[in-house]
Amino acid sequence: MRAVFIAGAGTEIGKTYVTAALTRRILAEGGAVRTLKPLASGVPALDDPAFRDSDTAILLAAQGLAPTDETVAACSPWRFRAPLAPDLAAALEGRTLALADLVDWCREEIDRTPPSTTLLIEGVGGVMSPVTAEATGLDWLKALSLPAVLVSGSYLGAISHALTAAETLRLHDVALAGIVVCESLGAPTPPKAVIAAIRRHVTVPVYGIGRDGACPKGLSELVRAE
Repeated sequence: MRAVFIAGAGTEIGKTYVTAALTRRILAEGGAVRTLKPLASGVPALDDPAFRDSDTAILLAAQGLAPTDETVAACSPWRFRAPLAPDLAAALEGRTLALADLVDWCREEIDRTPPSTTLLIEGVGGVMSPVTAEATGLDWLKALSLPAVLVSGSYLGAISHALTAAETLRLHDVALAGIVVCESLGAPTPPKAVIAAIRRHVTVPVYGIGRDGACPKGLSELVRAE
Protein backbone atom coordinates (compact mmCIF):
# COMPACT_ATOMS: atom_id res chain seq x y z
CA MET A 1 0.00 0.00 0.00
CA ARG A 2 1.09 3.55 -0.66
CA ALA A 3 -1.57 5.54 1.21
CA VAL A 4 -3.89 4.33 3.95
CA PHE A 5 -6.82 6.02 5.69
CA ILE A 6 -7.08 5.46 9.44
CA ALA A 7 -10.81 5.45 10.14
CA GLY A 8 -12.69 5.10 13.41
CA ALA A 9 -15.63 3.05 14.58
CA GLY A 10 -16.38 5.94 16.92
CA THR A 11 -14.98 9.02 18.60
CA GLU A 12 -12.29 9.09 21.30
CA ILE A 13 -11.41 5.42 20.88
CA GLY A 14 -7.68 5.66 20.18
CA LYS A 15 -7.26 6.46 16.46
CA THR A 16 -4.42 8.86 17.11
CA TYR A 17 -2.75 6.46 19.55
CA VAL A 18 -2.85 3.72 16.91
CA THR A 19 -1.70 6.04 14.11
CA ALA A 20 1.22 7.31 16.21
CA ALA A 21 2.22 3.78 17.24
CA LEU A 22 2.10 2.64 13.61
CA THR A 23 4.20 5.63 12.55
CA ARG A 24 6.86 4.87 15.16
CA ARG A 25 6.93 1.19 14.18
CA ILE A 26 7.45 1.92 10.48
CA LEU A 27 10.29 4.32 11.29
CA ALA A 28 11.88 1.83 13.70
CA GLU A 29 11.83 -0.80 10.96
CA GLY A 30 13.72 1.55 8.64
CA GLY A 31 10.71 2.46 6.54
CA ALA A 32 9.65 5.92 5.39
CA VAL A 33 6.32 7.36 6.50
CA ARG A 34 4.38 10.59 6.37
CA THR A 35 1.50 10.96 8.81
CA LEU A 36 -1.23 13.56 8.41
CA LYS A 37 -4.43 14.53 10.20
CA PRO A 38 -5.83 17.08 7.76
CA LEU A 39 -8.87 17.91 9.86
CA ALA A 40 -8.56 18.23 13.64
CA SER A 41 -10.80 19.62 16.37
CA GLY A 42 -9.78 20.46 19.91
CA VAL A 43 -6.40 21.84 18.86
CA PRO A 44 -5.15 24.75 21.03
CA ALA A 45 -2.87 27.43 19.65
CA LEU A 46 0.76 26.39 19.21
CA ASP A 47 1.88 28.66 22.06
CA ASP A 48 -0.66 27.12 24.45
CA PRO A 49 0.95 24.47 26.74
CA ALA A 50 -2.10 22.28 26.09
CA PHE A 51 -1.12 21.98 22.43
CA ARG A 52 1.30 19.15 23.29
CA ASP A 53 -1.68 16.94 24.14
CA SER A 54 -3.45 17.54 20.82
CA ASP A 55 -3.71 14.91 18.11
CA THR A 56 -1.59 17.04 15.80
CA ALA A 57 1.21 17.33 18.36
CA ILE A 58 1.14 13.59 19.06
CA LEU A 59 1.45 12.74 15.36
CA LEU A 60 4.28 15.22 14.83
CA ALA A 61 6.16 13.75 17.80
CA ALA A 62 5.72 10.24 16.40
CA GLN A 63 7.44 11.42 13.22
CA GLY A 64 10.25 13.08 15.14
CA LEU A 65 9.14 16.54 14.00
CA ALA A 66 9.26 19.62 16.20
CA PRO A 67 5.98 21.55 16.40
CA THR A 68 6.41 24.74 14.39
CA ASP A 69 3.97 26.87 12.42
CA GLU A 70 5.12 25.06 9.27
CA THR A 71 4.98 21.48 10.54
CA VAL A 72 1.63 22.01 12.26
CA ALA A 73 0.08 23.48 9.11
CA ALA A 74 1.57 20.70 6.97
CA CYS A 75 0.11 18.00 9.22
CA SER A 76 -3.26 19.57 10.03
CA PRO A 77 -4.19 22.45 7.72
CA TRP A 78 -7.75 22.61 9.09
CA ARG A 79 -7.59 23.02 12.87
CA PHE A 80 -10.35 24.14 15.21
CA ARG A 81 -10.11 24.86 18.92
CA ALA A 82 -13.44 23.51 20.13
CA PRO A 83 -13.48 19.72 20.77
CA LEU A 84 -16.59 19.27 18.62
CA ALA A 85 -17.49 17.79 15.25
CA PRO A 86 -15.52 19.82 12.67
CA ASP A 87 -18.60 21.47 11.15
CA LEU A 88 -19.74 22.70 14.57
CA ALA A 89 -16.24 23.73 15.64
CA ALA A 90 -15.75 25.64 12.39
CA ALA A 91 -19.07 27.46 12.81
CA LEU A 92 -17.99 28.70 16.26
CA GLU A 93 -15.00 30.35 14.60
CA GLY A 94 -17.04 31.75 11.72
CA ARG A 95 -15.34 29.41 9.27
CA THR A 96 -16.56 26.89 6.74
CA LEU A 97 -15.08 23.80 5.18
CA ALA A 98 -15.90 22.25 1.81
CA LEU A 99 -15.40 18.54 1.23
CA ALA A 100 -13.93 19.25 -2.21
CA ASP A 101 -11.15 21.35 -0.68
CA LEU A 102 -10.34 18.66 1.87
CA VAL A 103 -10.28 15.94 -0.79
CA ASP A 104 -8.17 18.02 -3.19
CA TRP A 105 -5.59 18.72 -0.48
CA CYS A 106 -5.34 15.03 0.39
CA ARG A 107 -4.96 14.05 -3.26
CA GLU A 108 -2.12 16.54 -3.67
CA GLU A 109 -0.37 15.02 -0.64
CA ILE A 110 -0.85 11.52 -2.06
CA ASP A 111 0.58 12.58 -5.41
CA ARG A 112 3.68 14.17 -3.89
CA THR A 113 4.48 11.28 -1.57
CA PRO A 114 7.27 9.07 -2.98
CA PRO A 115 6.21 5.52 -3.89
CA SER A 116 8.55 4.08 -1.26
CA THR A 117 6.95 6.14 1.50
CA THR A 118 3.83 5.10 3.38
CA LEU A 119 1.29 7.90 3.73
CA LEU A 120 -1.06 7.64 6.70
CA ILE A 121 -4.10 9.91 6.68
CA GLU A 122 -6.01 9.90 9.95
CA GLY A 123 -9.68 10.76 9.81
CA VAL A 124 -11.77 12.47 12.46
CA GLY A 125 -14.37 10.89 14.74
CA GLY A 126 -16.19 7.83 13.48
CA VAL A 127 -16.90 6.68 9.95
CA MET A 128 -20.26 8.46 9.94
CA SER A 129 -19.18 11.55 11.90
CA PRO A 130 -19.86 14.84 10.09
CA VAL A 131 -16.80 16.52 8.59
CA THR A 132 -18.68 19.35 6.91
CA ALA A 133 -22.28 20.54 7.14
CA GLU A 134 -23.21 18.12 4.34
CA ALA A 135 -20.56 15.38 4.30
CA THR A 136 -19.47 12.60 6.65
CA GLY A 137 -16.18 10.82 7.14
CA LEU A 138 -17.50 8.11 4.85
CA ASP A 139 -17.96 10.64 2.04
CA TRP A 140 -14.38 11.79 2.56
CA LEU A 141 -13.02 8.26 2.50
CA LYS A 142 -15.02 7.27 -0.59
CA ALA A 143 -13.85 10.35 -2.46
CA LEU A 144 -10.21 9.43 -1.82
CA SER A 145 -10.68 5.75 -2.81
CA LEU A 146 -8.09 4.66 -0.25
CA PRO A 147 -7.96 1.39 1.69
CA ALA A 148 -8.92 1.84 5.32
CA VAL A 149 -7.64 0.55 8.62
CA LEU A 150 -10.53 0.67 11.07
CA VAL A 151 -9.81 1.46 14.72
CA SER A 152 -12.15 0.30 17.47
CA GLY A 153 -12.03 0.38 21.24
CA SER A 154 -12.56 -2.51 23.65
CA TYR A 155 -15.33 -0.85 25.68
CA LEU A 156 -18.76 -2.44 26.20
CA GLY A 157 -20.50 -2.17 22.83
CA ALA A 158 -17.29 -1.92 20.82
CA ILE A 159 -17.89 -5.20 19.01
CA SER A 160 -21.18 -4.00 17.57
CA HIS A 161 -19.72 -0.61 16.69
CA ALA A 162 -16.73 -2.16 14.92
CA LEU A 163 -18.82 -4.65 12.95
CA THR A 164 -21.36 -1.96 12.02
CA ALA A 165 -18.58 0.30 10.74
CA ALA A 166 -16.96 -2.57 8.84
CA GLU A 167 -20.29 -3.47 7.23
CA THR A 168 -20.87 0.17 6.30
CA LEU A 169 -17.50 0.28 4.55
CA ARG A 170 -18.27 -2.99 2.73
CA LEU A 171 -21.65 -1.77 1.50
CA HIS A 172 -20.00 1.38 0.16
CA ASP A 173 -17.19 -0.54 -1.59
CA VAL A 174 -14.44 0.84 0.63
CA ALA A 175 -11.50 -1.56 0.84
CA LEU A 176 -10.97 -2.57 4.46
CA ALA A 177 -7.35 -3.64 5.01
CA GLY A 178 -7.62 -4.50 8.69
CA ILE A 179 -9.10 -3.68 12.08
CA VAL A 180 -7.25 -2.57 15.20
CA VAL A 181 -8.73 -2.86 18.69
CA CYS A 182 -7.22 -0.21 20.95
CA GLU A 183 -7.61 -1.01 24.63
CA SER A 184 -10.25 1.08 26.41
CA LEU A 185 -9.23 1.75 29.99
CA GLY A 186 -11.66 0.40 32.57
CA ALA A 187 -13.59 -1.73 30.08
CA PRO A 188 -15.24 -4.83 31.60
CA THR A 189 -14.21 -7.12 28.73
CA PRO A 190 -10.53 -7.96 28.07
CA PRO A 191 -9.28 -6.69 24.69
CA LYS A 192 -8.43 -10.26 23.64
CA ALA A 193 -12.08 -11.23 23.97
CA VAL A 194 -13.17 -8.26 21.86
CA ILE A 195 -10.56 -9.10 19.21
CA ALA A 196 -11.66 -12.74 19.09
CA ALA A 197 -15.32 -11.77 18.74
CA ILE A 198 -14.63 -9.35 15.88
CA ARG A 199 -12.44 -11.91 14.11
CA ARG A 200 -15.32 -14.37 13.96
CA HIS A 201 -17.30 -11.98 11.78
CA VAL A 202 -14.75 -10.45 9.39
CA THR A 203 -12.29 -11.76 6.82
CA VAL A 204 -9.58 -9.13 7.35
CA PRO A 205 -6.78 -9.24 9.95
CA VAL A 206 -7.69 -7.94 13.41
CA TYR A 207 -4.92 -6.62 15.67
CA GLY A 208 -4.78 -5.32 19.22
CA ILE A 209 -2.85 -2.48 20.84
CA GLY A 210 -2.65 -1.92 24.59
CA ARG A 211 -2.83 1.62 25.93
CA ASP A 212 0.90 1.52 26.62
CA GLY A 213 1.69 -1.05 23.96
CA ALA A 214 3.60 -0.99 20.71
CA CYS A 215 2.20 -1.43 17.24
CA PRO A 216 2.00 -5.10 16.19
CA LYS A 217 4.49 -6.06 13.52
CA GLY A 218 1.72 -7.52 11.37
CA LEU A 219 0.00 -4.16 11.16
CA SER A 220 3.12 -2.36 9.97
CA GLU A 221 3.76 -5.10 7.43
CA LEU A 222 0.19 -4.74 6.20
CA VAL A 223 0.43 -1.03 5.39
CA ARG A 224 4.07 -0.43 4.56
CA ALA A 225 4.94 0.72 1.06
CA GLU A 226 7.53 -1.37 -0.76
